[in-house]
Amino acid sequence: MELQNLTIDYLKSQYQAGTFTPQELVDHLLHKTQTYSDKNLFIQMLPLDEIKNYIGNLDPAEIDSKPLWGIPFVIKDNIDLAGIATTAACEAFSYVPSKSAFVVQQLINAGAIPLAKTNMDQFATGLVGTRSPDKWGPCRNSFNNNFVSGGSSSGSAVAVALGLASFSLGTDTAGSGRVPAAFNNLIGLKPSRGLLSCTGVVPACKSLDCVSIFATTTDDASQVFEVAAQFDPEDCYSRKNPATNFNNYGAAKQPFRFAIPQEQQLEFFGNIAASNLFDAAVAQLEALGGVKVEIDFSPLFDAAKLLYSGPWVTERYVATEEIYTEQPEAMLPVIREIIGKGVGLTAADTFKALYQLQAYKQQADLLFAEVDILVTPTAGTIYTQGEMADNPIGLNSNLGYYTNFMNLLDYSAIAVPAGFFENGLPFGITLAGKAFDDSKLLSMANHWQTSNQYPLGATDWPLPALRESAPGVMDSVDVVVCGAHLEGLALNWQLLDRDAKLLERTSTAANYRLYALAGGPPYRPGLVRDSNNGSAIEVEVWRLPTSQFGSFVAGIPQPLGIGKVELTDGRWVAGFICEPCATDNADEITHLGGWRNYLAQQQ
Repeated sequence: MELQNLTIDYLKSQYQAGTFTPQELVDHLLHKTQTYSDKNLFIQMLPLDEIKNYIGNLDPAEIDSKPLWGIPFVIKDNIDLAGIATTAACEAFSYVPSKSAFVVQQLINAGAIPLAKTNMDQFATGLVGTRSPDKWGPCRNSFNNNFVSGGSSSGSAVAVALGLASFSLGTDTAGSGRVPAAFNNLIGLKPSRGLLSCTGVVPACKSLDCVSIFATTTDDASQVFEVAAQFDPEDCYSRKNPATNFNNYGAAKQPFRFAIPQEQQLEFFGNIAASNLFDAAVAQLEALGGVKVEIDFSPLFDAAKLLYSGPWVTERYVATEEIYTEQPEAMLPVIREIIGKGVGLTAADTFKALYQLQAYKQQADLLFAEVDILVTPTAGTIYTQGEMADNPIGLNSNLGYYTNFMNLLDYSAIAVPAGFFENGLPFGITLAGKAFDDSKLLSMANHWQTSNQYPLGATDWPLPALRESAPGVMDSVDVVVCGAHLEGLALNWQLLDRDAKLLERTSTAANYRLYALAGGPPYRPGLVRDSNNGSAIEVEVWRLPTSQFGSFVAGIPQPLGIGKVELTDGRWVAGFICEPCATDNADEITHLGGWRNYLAQQQ
C-alpha cells in the first residue's frame, strides 16, 4: 500500500475515493509494526478481533459527520481502554478496565480506531523512555536506537513518528507530552489542565496531570483536540472549554510578541549545537512577524523546583501507595527512589509549598502583560541510552528544565519541530500561553510548521498543505459587553448588524463596580474597576469581525470607551469600561450583579 501520509484529512479523502478501506489500512499498519520490533514501542497490541469490532462499528454513511472516522491511533498504557489491561508499565499493578477512559471514548465515538497500548516510563515518572521493565524494555528513539525516545509517553510518540498511527494519546505532568515530541520531530500538544478528562487515567500527580496529544501536523492535533476537549462531570478537575478556545484554529496573529529567557537563564547542558538551533528558531520567529522580548523567567524556574522537591511528589506516592508499600520490588529502583521522597511530608510542608507556588504564579502571570506567548527550547539537549543509564535522575532533571513549571503554573503549551542536529536527530521548541490559549497556540504553531516544511516525524513524508497555512491579521475581535449591547437589549443591533456572534455569557472577575449612568434613552451602565471593593458583574462576550471593529468603537459615547476587562477565569478581553468621573451623578447597582437584574428591578 502506497501512503502519502497518515494525516486525518488525507485518510478520509482516500476512504471516500475508495482507494482503500479502514481494514486494509489497519492490516498494512499492523504488518508494518513488525519492522520496528527493536524499538520496544508497545506494551500490548490489540487482538485482531478487537480491532475488527471497532472497524465493524463504522458506518460509511457517517464518514462526513464523524471527524475521526477510520483514523488509527494508539494509547499510552496508563489510559484505560475497555477490555484491555492497563499496566502503567508495572505488571503487578495491571488491571482490566470494564470501560474506556472518558477521553478515549470521545475519540472512539468520533470514529477513531485504537490499535495498541504503548510503552512508557513506569507510572509516568520520567522524561526519558528508558524506565520500563525488562519485559517491555526501554523505548528507543525513532531516528536512532542509541538515543532516548523521551518520556514518559515514549511509545506513543515513537509510534506516530514512524508512521504507525495517525495520532496518539500521552500524558503530561512534567513534560511527558512535549519532550518525546521534540526527540521524534512531532507536534506535542499539552492542553490546559482539565480540558481533556483524566477519568480512567492512572494518576501521577492528580492535581496536575494532563492528557496530551501527539500528531505530525497542527491540523491533526487541532482536530483531535476539538473532539477530546469535552467536560466530564466525573472528573473533579475537569474544566469546560470556553467558546473562545473552541473551534477557533486559524491564521496566526500578526505581528506578535514572544518572550524568551534571559541569556544567562538559557541552559543547553554543554550542547552548543542545541544553542545554535534555538538561536536560529528565535531569528525565524522574528522573520515571521514576531517581536522578541527577553524576560526574567526566574518565577517559572523557581516554580519548577517545587515539582520534585515539594509535596507534589507525594501525589505520586498516593497514586501508587498499595504497590509501594506491599510490593515495592515490583517497582523499578529509580521509580521507587523518586516516589519515596514523597513519603512523610506533612500538611505544613504542603501549605508552605502552595503559598510559595501562588507567589511564583502571580509573578509569572505578569510576563503575559508584555507578550503573547513564551518560547523556550523543549529540551536543552538529548542523551544516549548509555548516558541515561549512568545518571538516570540527574540527566532526567536536565530534560525537565523547560517543562516542569508548566502545569504547576496552569499554562498551556505546544511543542513543535525546530530543525535537526548534524547527526540527524531532531530539535524542538515550545510555545506556551495562559490557560485556555490552546487554539491560539495551535494557530501560531500552524504558521511555524507551514513556514518550515519539515518532513513528518521520522518518515520521508513531506508536510502536506495545512488547512489554515497563510499568516495574517486576526480576522475577529472579542468584545465584552455589560449593558445595552447585551443580547435582546436596546443596542444589541449594533453588534448584529456587524455580523457579531455571541460566544458566551460569563462574569467579570470580582474587581468591578457597576453604575446606572445619567441620561438616556437608551440607558447605559458604567463598569469601573475597583480591586478593593469590587464584585463579579454579569457580561457577554461577542466576536466581532475586525473590519467592523473601528466603526463600532467610533459610535461609543463619552464617558464610555473600550479597554481591557478581566473575566472570572482570569482572561483579559477588550470590553466596555467607564471613566470613574462619570459615576459622580450615577446610582451604584453593583449589588444587583448585572444590568439585566437592574432592568428587571426597574420594571
